[in-house]
Amino acid sequence: MPVLFYISADDPIIYTVPFQQLAQYILVNYDGLIIDEVHYLKDWSLHVKSLHDSFPNKKIWLSDSSSVVLRKGVVDLSRRFVVHNLPLMSLREYIYFETGKELPQIPDPFDKRFTELAIEVLKQVDVLKYFRDYREHGTRPFYKEGNFKERMSNVIEKSIYADIPYFLGQLMDNHLGVMRAIISHLAFSKIPTVNVEAMCRDWNLGKEKLYRLLWAMEGIGLINLVRKTRIEKPYSKGAKIFFADPAIYSVLEGETANFREAFVVFALKRAGDVFAEKDETKADLIFNNIRLETGGSNKKPKEADYVIRDDIDLPVRNVILVWLLGMGW
Repeated sequence: MPVLFYISADDPIIYTVPFQQLAQYILVNYDGLIIDEVHYLKDWSLHVKSLHDSFPNKKIWLSDSSSVVLRKGVVDLSRRFVVHNLPLMSLREYIYFETGKELPQIPDPFDKRFTELAIEVLKQVDVLKYFRDYREHGTRPFYKEGNFKERMSNVIEKSIYADIPYFLGQLMDNHLGVMRAIISHLAFSKIPTVNVEAMCRDWNLGKEKLYRLLWAMEGIGLINLVRKTRIEKPYSKGAKIFFADPAIYSVLEGETANFREAFVVFALKRAGDVFAEKDETKADLIFNNIRLETGGSNKKPKEADYVIRDDIDLPVRNVILVWLLGMGW
């Protein structure tokens, strides 16, 4: 079995010697090298390119909390690496962690067989119970270590103070403050968006800078900007803004109704395009040209093709279960 040496690029100890010298020593003595949080390493793509060319038979794995970082670096690496995007845990994976049961994967919740697929899952587990637990702490495997809320708060802090400056350079105190204000607002507001004019006025910020902050928050996987069309202005707040990790609503004890729609976006964006419906009297979202309305167990469909309801276990007619979307991977 190959033995790979792990280092984290945000550990100050690795900078006590030149990185290239350290990495070469590791690759001479081990089968490969894993570099975590690679964006902390200055000129990382150039280092990795050199190492790959010098040690073509050794394995080099890179990881980072932001896929944007890796995509930018892979351009420099010129087909030397393959990018794998590791999503947050699905409900299906969480249930496996808890029970050891490998439930059927349901990549298309709009499959005409979704009723029988749902029944197959319900025969094996009390899925609503696990979904209630999952929405509180199940999106990341470190929940097994306890103190999930504290750990998630640390993830949010790191995203703001360490990851976003990688994209935007040095930030001023009011830039950091407005991002914290955005997070607080999204957690507790019944309307999943922000008032750009008010925030710019309150934080003495230009609109373009605020849009760039939102873009960076989306780029590192902190929020999802749901747009009305595929093509919009270079910088935009979109039509709706949700936390990319739906568990953050529970961590911050925020607005439950927004969790539902955030979870739908989180679950479906891996499978296709998710946009906000231009006419909210007809539906909430559009997924691959399918109109969707989201809500509780008594939610009406308006003019949507499907209504996605929470707190029910069996689908009927054009009703999709919220938990069913969590079985996609």
